[in-house]
Amino acid sequence: MHAQNDLNGAPLAKLALEDGSIYSGKATGALGEVTGEVVFNTAMTGYQEILTDPSYCGQIVTMTYPEIGNYGVNEADVEHRKPALSGFVVRESSRIDSNFRSEGGLSDYLRKHNVVAIAGVDTRALVRRIRETGAMRGVLSTTDLDDASLVAKAKASLGLVGRDLVREVMPAQQSKWEHGLDEWTQVGASAAAGNQPHVVCLDFGMKWNIPRHFHARGNRVTILPGTTSTEEILATQPDGVFLSNGPGDPEPLEYAHKTISELLPQVPVFGICLGHQLLALACGAKTFKLKFGHRGVNQPVQDLETSKVEITTQNHGFAVDEDSLPSCLEITHRNLNDNTIAGLRHKESGAFSVQYHPEAASGPHDSHYLFEKFQAMLAGAVKG
Repeated sequence: MHAQNDLNGAPLAKLALEDGSIYSGKATGALGEVTGEVVFNTAMTGYQEILTDPSYCGQIVTMTYPEIGNYGVNEADVEHRKPALSGFVVRESSRIDSNFRSEGGLSDYLRKHNVVAIAGVDTRALVRRIRETGAMRGVLSTTDLDDASLVAKAKASLGLVGRDLVREVMPAQQSKWEHGLDEWTQVGASAAAGNQPHVVCLDFGMKWNIPRHFHARGNRVTILPGTTSTEEILATQPDGVFLSNGPGDPEPLEYAHKTISELLPQVPVFGICLGHQLLALACGAKTFKLKFGHRGVNQPVQDLETSKVEITTQNHGFAVDEDSLPSCLEITHRNLNDNTIAGLRHKESGAFSVQYHPEAASGPHDSHYLFEKFQAMLAGAVKG
């Protein structure tokens, strides 16, 4: 079918959920049809970072804030080479981009990167439905506007459980990262390259602000695909290994479980988000799917050692099952909204992880200390 237009000439669009719910609006990005798990993010800003976060692969993302796009987009704030999400849903897409850093409008950016998007949706009703029922499969279309057809397609689409989405977003080969953070002084960057700690990032769909943090602290940074073997990783002579964020279900990634379990006795390990889940699985724990996940920049987490509360950026739909934790893992942080595990430490090796994003792009900077903690571990490895 061809796209249909409203009275003002804007292409019509519809979002259908597997439970039969239909949400109508108008296209504000590329034309076409996509399927994915429909989720929501509560952030007021950071829509460009959300669009380019590889962790959203396989998902149709709904923004709860009513107007999106008012400060435009730019190339400096992207978190990956291109958007990986399936689709984008907003209440209103701003027709004006007003910011001195803006290089263009949101709708043009969506069309440029072939992201199917819909505006004019009652996002409050949609989010209420997701919170009550849980994240659901959906279809977003500008070409098929028949309700029954769309619901059937949503029911027939693939879910996230049991799928390896990492292979769709991870890099194909090894690379070096040489970009820092504009607002940071590169501590130790003037030192001889051979004396700089070497961080190897296993990329399962990594946000670029993470290697920016490592490089800004004076480290040499090498990025390897998440499927890289233990032998290949150790051949690069890392002082520490980072386990990145990424999309989907962590349990099917058995290659990562094996590699991480082999690395634990040999090098310091730091995991974020999917990397946190993979560390737990490598140690014998289990994970489970959350009802509607944690996605936003205002999630409260408590550090159990200091009792301090951090406001954190989060984006995940799975969590570590506390009842399955082996004795070698200790809980270090908790999500105060639902008491799920938000951080772990390995009691017998230099490994720790968190179920949130301390690189804060976008979001609060409360958790930057975790990079300093890993930095101290790297320094110890270099001296050793």
